[in-house]
Amino acid sequence: MAIVLHEDKQKEEAKLFSDTGIGSTDLGEPDSLRYRVLTRVLDERYDGAIEELKEFIDQPSEYPDFKERIHRFINHCIDLIYAIKAKRSFPGISSLTRAKQQELREKFKEHLRELQYSLKKIEKNQTDLRVADARSTIYVVRATWYSVVAIAALGFFLEVSNGLAKTSFIVIDDVVTKTTEWLLHFVNL
Repeated sequence: MAIVLHEDKQKEEAKLFSDTGIGSTDLGEPDSLRYRVLTRVLDERYDGAIEELKEFIDQPSEYPDFKERIHRFINHCIDLIYAIKAKRSFPGISSLTRAKQQELREKFKEHLRELQYSLKKIEKNQTDLRVADARSTIYVVRATWYSVVAIAALGFFLEVSNGLAKTSFIVIDDVVTKTTEWLLHFVNL
């Protein structure tokens, strides 16, 4: 009988926190950090969510300053998970007044929204670094392309001025000389 009463209390306490205000679209992509952490928190697997965050920060990153940018967000997320755990596992919540129960639920929802926001900020930092990396790659490709075009144009100009210009001068000089000689020959007749 005591076990049944204890299970009923647990179900009642779980029911108090069942409306989180987070929809399936708010969880993000299924392979994202936000999805993995939030689903674990909503399933009350807090240690798994914290471990997921620690593994994420320990993973090598292709961006050198990524860990520095997100380290404070990760620590804040871990603190929020501990706060959510404390609110959800509050002993004897059903014996509290409705106002206190509502206050605990609101704090839980606030912490959950803040956790979701912090995870979005981590994802945004990662996306911003990817975009900056792509932009720098585009700048390098463009600079290389402009350099190749400039060198080709300079080569063409030098070839025209040194090769074709000298040849053209010799040909024009020869034509003028022959025309002058012909005219002089024609006049001397």
